[in-house]
Amino acid sequence: MNAEEQRERRLKLQDDHIGRALREAEASGELRQAPSFGKPLAEAAGFAETPDEFRLPFKILKDAGVAPPEVEVMREITALQQQLAELSRAATAETAAQRALQQRIAEKRQHLALRLERLRATGAL
Repeated sequence: MNAEEQRERRLKLQDDHIGRALREAEASGELRQAPSFGKPLAEAAGFAETPDEFRLPFKILKDAGVAPPEVEVMREITALQQQLAELSRAATAETAAQRALQQRIAEKRQHLALRLERLRATGAL
């Protein structure tokens, strides 16, 4: 049996197992007790805007509790902006620390823009 046949066999066994588990849950009434039973699944925020080829990978990352690198960069930018706002409230004149934060924010934004553009152009990072 070659590798492709083994793979197909494993997938079939997995499908059979999933099917059995669903039939058992349906027979026991477990599925009917779910609050969403018989209703369409709710779409996650941003689902419609996400390109088809990225929906599954992003869902896997989300379910695993891992944010895509672009989201992490966005979070870093927000944190830097908050630091800058705090420094701006405390200082009357622009300080070296404020300029350094502004530079870091600009670099992060540029990095994010480049990643997003590469993602749009090639579909890969």
